[in-house]
Amino acid sequence: MTAPVTTRYLIVLRHAKAAWPDVEDRQRPLAERGRRDAPAAGRWLRGTGQRLDGFAIDRVVCSPARRTRETWELVAKELDDPPAPVFDGRVYAATTSTLYTVLRETPARVRGLVLVGHNPGMQHLAVTLADEDSGAPLSRAREKYPTSGIALFSLRGEWADLVPGAALLTEFAIPRGDDTDHGD
Repeated sequence: MTAPVTTRYLIVLRHAKAAWPDVEDRQRPLAERGRRDAPAAGRWLRGTGQRLDGFAIDRVVCSPARRTRETWELVAKELDDPPAPVFDGRVYAATTSTLYTVLRETPARVRGLVLVGHNPGMQHLAVTLADEDSGAPLSRAREKYPTSGIALFSLRGEWADLVPGAALLTEFAIPRGDDTDHGD
């Protein structure tokens, strides 16, 4: 008898809107809009957990850049018992290939993973990972992946076996602090 295949969830979150002060790129903080939008992303994730049976966030992998760290801190405040993030320097300015490597290293026990990073990496990952049957969410992610954009994937099988086209992109959301989806 074979073991049942576990459904896993991957959330690909682009950091919230960042400011452009005269500092090194990795040190850019969130802008005022980003500080409003990141909690909205957290509320969206909390609501998703309430809607989906078996959805829980077990692990967070986050770029160490200031804007991604601040995004996750504000998202996490909206969640019940969020995991501590793992800061991985490979996620900053990552290629799609590097992001796949990071995802494949996820421990098998993890059922819900959040990846917090930057564009163009987040968009390229989401578009290549999505099964072509993903429909409207895939179309939206291809068109534009704005700050605070969230791609929610469901996948079957092990993280270590993750390949392009292997996951269903079930939702693509752009939570905003004023509770509207501006698409920007």
